[in-house]
Amino acid sequence: MTEQLTVSVLGTGIMGAAMARNLLRAGHTVRVWNRSRDKAEPLAAEGAHVAGGAEEAVRGADAVLTMLYDGPAVLDVMRQAAPGLRPGTAWVQSTTAGVDAVADLAAFADEHGLVFFDAPVLGTRQPAEAGRLLVLAAGPADARDAVAPVFDAVGSRTVWTGEDAAAGSATRLKLVANSWVLAATNAAGEVLALAKALGVDPDGFFDAIADGPLDMGYLRAKAGMIRDDALTPAQFAVDTAVKDARLIVEAGEANGVRLDLAAAGAERLARAAALGHGEEDMAAAYFASFEEKASG
Repeated sequence: MTEQLTVSVLGTGIMGAAMARNLLRAGHTVRVWNRSRDKAEPLAAEGAHVAGGAEEAVRGADAVLTMLYDGPAVLDVMRQAAPGLRPGTAWVQSTTAGVDAVADLAAFADEHGLVFFDAPVLGTRQPAEAGRLLVLAAGPADARDAVAPVFDAVGSRTVWTGEDAAAGSATRLKLVANSWVLAATNAAGEVLALAKALGVDPDGFFDAIADGPLDMGYLRAKAGMIRDDALTPAQFAVDTAVKDARLIVEAGEANGVRLDLAAAGAERLARAAALGHGEEDMAAAYFASFEEKASG
């Protein structure tokens, strides 16, 4: 039988709430905390303990899972939680935080005697809710059994990228993967915008590429969300995509690589957010092609 753990989930947005639910379904004791308590409250009906603060949430936990907005947010919350942290506790850090932030978080973990795992995930709302995320993880081999029940509950597969979590090898892989995801998302929106501008029926485009090397399930999925006006609830919100896109551009710049498409994509997503689409699915970058907020 899978070992039953007490897991604290800090951050119950789209991804964190889904991960908490799957931990509950796996039989673990789950404590949750969110800066906006109303986003955590629905989990109480499913058996989670909703903590009033981060310190309360982590006290006595076997593992702490962070799924917050960015690296600084994680560090701030973990500092709040610090008095309740127990040395030896496993810290599963799943926020897409960026390479530099991972080093800062690892230093915090070392200072407090935590066993740190750099563990971002690939997937959006649907795979998160189904417990089918891909977990990208780096951390000490001799402590992996302790977090295996957590990874098994939230994901369908775990890809280990190294033992030194502070080096951020899992986060580096996540940024590479996200660069492709965001480029494909932006391309899906642009192809529909161009088709609209040229008076081309999008079905004609999809028929032309059907079953060939240019066809792509992800393209059809994101284009379908735009065409069907199904951008809410978001699978992955524009506002979060803006943050991830900027982390990708910054990582490239820091390592001497010019990422022109990523930079343009980040600006495009930011423009969509400015037009009022920040909480919609990232496919809403489509609207950045127009001067004003447009309909599909």
